[in-house]
Amino acid sequence: MIGLVLAAGAGRRLRPYTDTLPKALVPVGPEGDGEATTILDLTLGNFAEIGLTEVAIIVGYRKEAVYERREALEQKYGLKITLIDNDKAEEWNNAYSLWCARDVIAAHDSVILANGDTVHPVSVEKTLLAARGNGQKIILALDAVKQLADEEMKVVADPAKGVQKITKLMDPATATGEYIGVTLIEGAAAAELADALKTTFERDPDLYYEDGYQELVNRGFKVDVAPIGDVKWVEIDNHEDLAKGRDIACQY
Repeated sequence: MIGLVLAAGAGRRLRPYTDTLPKALVPVGPEGDGEATTILDLTLGNFAEIGLTEVAIIVGYRKEAVYERREALEQKYGLKITLIDNDKAEEWNNAYSLWCARDVIAAHDSVILANGDTVHPVSVEKTLLAARGNGQKIILALDAVKQLADEEMKVVADPAKGVQKITKLMDPATATGEYIGVTLIEGAAAAELADALKTTFERDPDLYYEDGYQELVNRGFKVDVAPIGDVKWVEIDNHEDLAKGRDIACQY
């Protein structure tokens, strides 16, 4: 099993931090601490805690900052880190970014994917691992507790059939919950996922990888969910989210 982090995004709403850093390296530790814990630190710490020894990181915007820190991160978390360049990180959305990792996904028996802007506890990864074993090929971490609004990546899921719909563009009242940006992908799903992602970004390069999940569902592929319970987490898009992320991160 390998960990995978999507860390190619620019995060322009987090300037001035992201003038020189990718979003995944924005500090969520105490403000003013030059060595503060970053979003990427938290994710790598989670991966190490569940016993992973290898991680691949998709980089793009300000990728040199990740390259500079790779050796230190490897030593800190006991991980072998492979960096994969996304050459269209500032032009296209993350359906293409995840497709860039297709060979990594295909080469391993399973992958835990985490968005590079999600602050969450290791209980999320543990929930996904515990949900394995019944033939699932892709399992999404789902927050079925949070009150939803327009911006969230909403999911409609059927207990027997799995995900029926995943999009931001739905009435929050109709959703089962929110996909939090962490997925367990079995290697057996690699080829079908890669093809669905390619179809998605070729249709519109501004689409999300979650639109690739929807493409799979439309083809009859079962995508499962695992509810994470009442867990504190946040997707960091702006400075308000960052303040929440710092509050949450200090509790782990």
